Formats: sequence, structure tokens, C-alpha cells
Amino acid sequence: MERLRMGVLGCSTHYALRVGIPLKSSLLVEPYAVASRDAGKAGKYAEFLNFTEAYDSYDKLLADPRVDFIYCPLPNHLHGEYIKKAADAGKPILCEKPLGLNARDAAEAAEYCQKKGILLMEAFMYRFHPQWIRAAEIIKSGELGKIMTTQGIFTYNNTNPANIRNIAAYGGGGILDIGCYTVSTARFIQGAEPLGVICKLLRDPASQVDVLASALLDFGDGRTSSFTVGTQTFPWQKVIALGTGGCLTVELPFNMYGDCPGQLSVSTGVGKRLVETEIADQYLLEFDAFAEAIINKTEAPIPISDAIANMAVLDALFASAASGKWEPVQKY
Repeated sequence: MERLRMGVLGCSTHYALRVGIPLKSSLLVEPYAVASRDAGKAGKYAEFLNFTEAYDSYDKLLADPRVDFIYCPLPNHLHGEYIKKAADAGKPILCEKPLGLNARDAAEAAEYCQKKGILLMEAFMYRFHPQWIRAAEIIKSGELGKIMTTQGIFTYNNTNPANIRNIAAYGGGGILDIGCYTVSTARFIQGAEPLGVICKLLRDPASQVDVLASALLDFGDGRTSSFTVGTQTFPWQKVIALGTGGCLTVELPFNMYGDCPGQLSVSTGVGKRLVETEIADQYLLEFDAFAEAIINKTEAPIPISDAIANMAVLDALFASAASGKWEPVQKY
């Protein structure tokens, strides 16, 4: 079977570091075209990562009839615009998180694609890794009892003012960049949507992006989730799920290596064990799963409703940080 030809919008560092190499092993996806507003940059990027075509504009790539689907790792503020442009071109879109700058934008983009019959998925790669699939199995089995609370931490240190993550107008800041992960895992583990949130955050005095945020999510019936994300602190990440009968820890929940087994620490009344899952690359699994959905004309592996619901929680976090009070999570 011929592989689907993928077009990438932008010379993404993320793609070069984490996605390009694993996709060389894909039997379903061919990295075919890349676009940049800088022709020289696009050409060098294409040569380095073995793209067949390089374009000096995103619109030219979208107009290429040979491109079967689009991967959009553009800055956050451009996601909505290019989701719609890709849909207009009749091309399915795998878009980096978050889907938009707020839930209303995300819902609008999703509705736009739905009306045109175009497949759209938010790129939460962690969902495809065997360690998270196994974690979900353990939780659903009831071995941990009822999950009462989760804790998440995700931090890195990036003080470069020119980096898109530190530019407010581009949708920079920790909550949109990595808070989306801690919220997503909390919702995933709890199997529910939070009713309300309270959030405290610190903004960089120069850039005004949020660089440290801590929050508590209320899932009702006494169930909660808490997390901290930071962009100017020591890099760290971990997710813990605590139930009435046990505790599960995902040791490296997000930036999992593609050449090491996943590790879950599970403690119950029987004892403590370390669960290792098979070596797998979460990006390869993610892109192949999206390609399979296109080929088989099925729904996206992660429904777009999940992206909108996640974004609604992020909206509530910003509202709470501004008001200093508990804020409800709106439904879309």
C-alpha cells in the first residue's frame, strides 16, 4: 500500500527533534512536503529531514494535490486559521495542542471541519504510548479502587524571549503549552470532566506569559486533581493517581523516550511493583493511528470533542487566576 503523503506547515523544531526520525519507520506516512515563509529555510529543512518538496508559503503547500494530509505544528495563535485553510483544501489535519487559544476557537475550528467532512485531531501523543494504555487498564480493572485524586507536574526551563513559548501574542505560556497535558491526564485518569477549578499563576514581568501555575480541579464527590506547571524551573515531570485501594505513578508521562520501556510504579495492599511496557515511539504510533483513520474513513482515534473539553478547562484556569476564586468549567 502506498503511504499517505504528509505536508508539514512550518520548520518545526519539535518535528525535527521528536517526530522526523520515528516517521522514517512508518509504513503509512510519507513526510512529503514542508513549507516555510523563508524559502531557504524550507529547502534546508527538507534536505535535512528528507522531504520531497519544499514550499516558500503555507498556502502553496495546501494547494499541492499530492499532499494527503496536514500536520500543523505552527505557533498556537495560527492553529485556528490553518485548520480552516487545510479544511478548505480538503485535507485532514493533525494539529498540535492546544487546538486554539480558547475553547470557543477550538469549537469553531472543529465545527468548520465537521461541516466540510474533514478529519481533525489534536496531537496528544501520550495517549498512544503503551505505558498509558496499560495505566488505563489497571485503573479500569479496579485494582486501585476508586480514583480519588491525581497529581501532575510538568516543568522546563526556557527564558529565551524570542522563543514562541515566551511570546504572549503567539499564545505562549505554561498553561497552554504544558498545562494542557496535566489537565488532559487528569481528565483521562478520572474518566470525567471537572466541575470547577481554582488556579494561582505567576507571570513573567517582561513577557507577561504565565511561567508558573498551580491548580486544583474539582471532579465532584470529593474527587480532585492537582497540578503544577512551570517554564522557568528545573525540568521535571510525573503523574500520580491515588485511589481507595492503591496508587499508580507514571514515571515519565509526557516526554517518553522512544528507545526505552515505559515504567509504571503500582502500590496496593499486596505490595509494590514496577510495571514495564514495551519499547515504542509514541509519535510514530500517533501518526500511524491518524493515517489509519484517514485510510479506513473512520473517526479520529482521539475525538475532537476531547480537545474542546480540555480547552474549556484551560479557559477556566485563566478565569480563576484572574478572579482569585473558584471558576466553573463551561460546556461547549
